[in-house]
Amino acid sequence: MTARNPNRISSPKAHDQAVYNSRIADMSDLPLRCARLVSPLLILLFAVTQLWAADWHSAEEQLSGKIAAVTGPGTIALEVVNRSSLAGAEAERIRRELGSMLANLGIHVVNAEQAAATVKVSLSEDLQNYVWVAEIHQSANESSVVLVSTPRPEAAATASSATMSIHKTLLWSQPGRILDVAVISGTPQHMIVLDADSVALYKFQDNRWQQEQSLPVAHMHPWPRDLRGRLILRQDHLFDAYLPGVFCRSTTSATVALNCYESDDPWPLSTGQAGLNAFFASTRNFFTGALAPGIGRKTTAPAFYSAAPLPRDKYTLWLFAAIDGQVHMLDGITDQIAGKLGWGSDLASVHSNCGSGWQVLAAAPGDGPKDTVRVFELPDREPIAVSEPAEFNGSLTALWMESDGSGVIAIAQNRDMGKYEAYRLSIACDQ
Repeated sequence: MTARNPNRISSPKAHDQAVYNSRIADMSDLPLRCARLVSPLLILLFAVTQLWAADWHSAEEQLSGKIAAVTGPGTIALEVVNRSSLAGAEAERIRRELGSMLANLGIHVVNAEQAAATVKVSLSEDLQNYVWVAEIHQSANESSVVLVSTPRPEAAATASSATMSIHKTLLWSQPGRILDVAVISGTPQHMIVLDADSVALYKFQDNRWQQEQSLPVAHMHPWPRDLRGRLILRQDHLFDAYLPGVFCRSTTSATVALNCYESDDPWPLSTGQAGLNAFFASTRNFFTGALAPGIGRKTTAPAFYSAAPLPRDKYTLWLFAAIDGQVHMLDGITDQIAGKLGWGSDLASVHSNCGSGWQVLAAAPGDGPKDTVRVFELPDREPIAVSEPAEFNGSLTALWMESDGSGVIAIAQNRDMGKYEAYRLSIACDQ
């Protein structure tokens, strides 16, 4: 569902009812006309460049002054890490200018072995400003942190038309609530379906999914009403299953068995390079906000329903759909609130061949009881819709990123038939 209720109480049997040309006449004066056209553009470009240089100059001057106030004259090792949307060349220019200004203040940048102090500058940003943070370490003394901010330009990019589309593929439908689905590529294909009572294994044969095994999920305590669960494909065994207060691991034998036991271990939000785990509240329907191992220096987030990673060149930006209805963005240094975007409680990300390469799929309430999912890009941390909404005939109950990041599993309850349906969502680039 797109707006979960964090205050739902537990009920042992309630999980089944939960809802979620013509020729140019005269070419002789073409060079002159081109020159007349290009000259104003060059002047404008030069003016814009000078304006931004002045803006950076002010921020660089402030930050170098604050660093000097802490270290005093001497030698430092300087590192600049770009965690913002600035281009790499621009970040390098800022690093050079900082070094030059520090030299004017009697502080010289040298190798780490020769330095009396180390300074790490992180170029970050929030929705309104660029934020530059300098961490200063001097011998055995405690570290100091100074920062400056400068306004960002107004975002020029707006979505005038859809540039991507969502492909929906129906995988499975059943009367009982589906928690997650995983598809294993191969010949033939296999599929794993997690629900409240079992993990079912299917093989695609004769143009349909045929069940091979059904493995019961053992648990001692009643499930919370708005039951959630997660499947993760593994390399050394087939899969892991996460449910509230319960962890299940498949065996490696040819005939798959399932070992389930009580556990409060964190659930994987994603795997691979952007891997992150979070602790799930076993008697509720959301994550507590405790992260493992964390995002940079951030080891906690607000309590949330779902999260989506957006890998960048040198860091990963994480979006969290918090239980208070806001979307938080964590980059390892800052926690920014995106405000009210009209999104629901389910987010997931996809690694595609479109746009920036990574997009966010966000659920939202649709027309009447129909929920929708839409694709968003975040070029400057301001979400831009780049697809038309994909509509579901009912309420969404889950969006989970697939283990390899290439697609998203969407679970919905069909309002006409009452059944739960599992779809695979992928992104196509519109030509």
